[in-house]
Amino acid sequence: MESKKERFAMKHRFVSKRYWKDQSTAMGQSDVMAKMFDDVIDLSLGDPDLITDDLIITKAFEDARAGHTKYTDFRGDPELRAEIAKYYKEEYGMEVADEEIFISTSACEGMFLALEAILDDGDEVILQAPYFTPYPQQVELARGIPVELPTYEDEDFQISVERLESLINERTKALVINSPSNPTGSCLSMDTMLKIAAVCEKHDLLVIADDIYTSFSYENPFVPFASLPGMRDRTIILNSFSKNFTMTGWRVGNIIAHPDIIRTIQQINENVVFTAPSVSQRAALHALRHRAEVQPPMVEEYRKRMFFAAKEINRIPKLSVIDPPKGTFYLFINIKKTGLSSVEAADRILEEAHVLVLPGNAFGQCGEGYVRAALTVGTDKLKEAFDRIAAMEIMK
Repeated sequence: MESKKERFAMKHRFVSKRYWKDQSTAMGQSDVMAKMFDDVIDLSLGDPDLITDDLIITKAFEDARAGHTKYTDFRGDPELRAEIAKYYKEEYGMEVADEEIFISTSACEGMFLALEAILDDGDEVILQAPYFTPYPQQVELARGIPVELPTYEDEDFQISVERLESLINERTKALVINSPSNPTGSCLSMDTMLKIAAVCEKHDLLVIADDIYTSFSYENPFVPFASLPGMRDRTIILNSFSKNFTMTGWRVGNIIAHPDIIRTIQQINENVVFTAPSVSQRAALHALRHRAEVQPPMVEEYRKRMFFAAKEINRIPKLSVIDPPKGTFYLFINIKKTGLSSVEAADRILEEAHVLVLPGNAFGQCGEGYVRAALTVGTDKLKEAFDRIAAMEIMK
C-alpha cells in the first residue's frame, strides 16, 4: 500500500488547496491492494467478471462502421432516448417524454450533473447510508453539504422516516436513495417508499433515485420511486448500463427528470464532456432492444452467487449476513463478533486469507462493523475465498 508521504504528495503549490487534504478511499486504493499478493481473490469493486454480451458488442461496432462515430445530439442519440421512453412504458407503465431524458457518461457523471443543476451553495443533501462511496464528495463538488441518514441491519436497512424528518431543515434540498442498495444489498419496501414520498411532499424535497441495480431485485419486482403518486416531478432518476448489462467500460447512463432540470443539465454537460460516446450510446440502444435475450442469464448467475455466498458466510461463526439476499451482487457482512473494526477486519482478511473486501466505514459511519464483498467471481472462487476466511483464527 502506498505510504502516507505518497498519499499527501498532492500538497503542491499548484494544486488547489481544496484537494490538499487526503480524500482517498478504500475503493480508490483497491487496485493497489489487489496486487499485494499473487493469489488475491478480489471482491472489492463492483466490476463484473462477465463481459458485455457479444450481441451488443457486434451491433455497436456495426453501427460504428456505418458512421456512428461523431458527436450525437446534445441530449443524446435520439434513437436511444426513444428506446428509454419505450422501456419505461413497457416495464413500468410510465410515460416518459423525450424532453425528460438526457444521456450521460455513466450514472456517476449523472449524479454530478444532477447535483450541480439543483444545488445552491450551502444546500444540504441527505444521503441514505450506508451509501455509494463517492456521494459525499459529489455533493461537495457541487458546493453542497452531505448529511448522512443512517439505516441499520436490525431494521432491514429501511429508511426511518422519523430519522429522515429529524435531519430536514431550511437548507435541505434533496434526498438520495439507492434501491437495490450498494453496499447493503437491501431494497426499500413499498411501505417505506410511500412514507418517504409523504415526507418529501410535506417538506418540498427533491429525490435523486440512483436506480442502477434495477435488474437485481430478487425478492420483489423493482418499482421506480418516480412512479409513486405525486413523485414524478420531484424525482431525478439516474440509470446506468454498467451493472444491468455488464457494460462498465462503455461509460454510458441516463437521467430522467423535469424538462427544466434536463435543460440545465445539458448546458452544464456541454462544458464537461459535450456528449456521451456515440458508440457507447449505440451499445446501450441495442442492450435495451435485446434485453430479453441478454439479461436473464446474467441476472440468474448473480442471483446464484448471492444465495450461495450468503450461506457460505453464515456458516462462519464470527460472520453473518442477511439471508436470503434482497438485491444487487453485494453482501454487507457483519463482522462485529470478531471484535475488530471494519478496517482491521478488511486488513486481516487481506493479509491472512488473501481475499480483498472493502471496510464498511468506507460507506458511511453506520457502515462500521461490516465489510462489503462484491460477488464478481464465480461460485468456485467464492467457495475458495470463504474457505480461506473461515480458516482464519479470528473467525473461529
